[in-house]
Amino acid sequence: MQQRPLLLASLLMAFGILGAGWFVGNGLITSRVTDRFVTVKGVSEQDVEADLALWPLKLNVSGNNLSSIQADLDGQVAEVIRFLIRHGVDTSGVSIEGLEVTDRLANPYGESGPIQNRYVVQQTLIIRSEDPGSVLAASQEMGQLVDAGVVFTSGSGYGPAQPTFIFTRLNDVKPTMIAEATANAREAAEQFASDANSNVGGIRRANQGVFQILARDQAPGIMESAQITKTVRVVSTVEYYLE
Repeated sequence: MQQRPLLLASLLMAFGILGAGWFVGNGLITSRVTDRFVTVKGVSEQDVEADLALWPLKLNVSGNNLSSIQADLDGQVAEVIRFLIRHGVDTSGVSIEGLEVTDRLANPYGESGPIQNRYVVQQTLIIRSEDPGSVLAASQEMGQLVDAGVVFTSGSGYGPAQPTFIFTRLNDVKPTMIAEATANAREAAEQFASDANSNVGGIRRANQGVFQILARDQAPGIMESAQITKTVRVVSTVEYYLE
């Protein structure tokens, strides 16, 4: 009679060990199936046109009488405005900034000997236009300003004196480009799955990627900011489950 409880206990223990082994084994299989995935990248590129132009011009006038210098500077500003109007640039976006007056006699580290022009006055004009094409055309005729006696250099803090062309409508192209990049990633995943005799499942993880605005003509020395036509590029990374 005492052997029956022992036998029953042994049977229950054996079934428990078998059951635990089944669950553990099934869990490992499930884990391995879940961990089967492929990481792919999808690329989308689109050419866009800049919709904003910024063009800094720093005018330079020197002399010994501040009143006459100011009059000369006003004349140069007016000449620039006439130049822009001739080339179809809307002058309502022109602002005058950064007046700088330098007294060369007050500079303790100045050059030795007589100074021909005591004062140097600099005035920065910022030309802002939503018609980049007209600004580009005007910038290619800057020799006309030189012929008119306008002296200009690059503006401090604004980079070179050539215009900067900006694309501001990135949010308008993001949805379609993300969709295209994701579709390209899915296509790459399906090709991989086909080679591995598997099927593509749902998305395990996705990274949209960083949008880049690049020069359309990518060559040494060519800057994106100097080109009206640009290339927007995004590389999305997607992980797909394999079934």
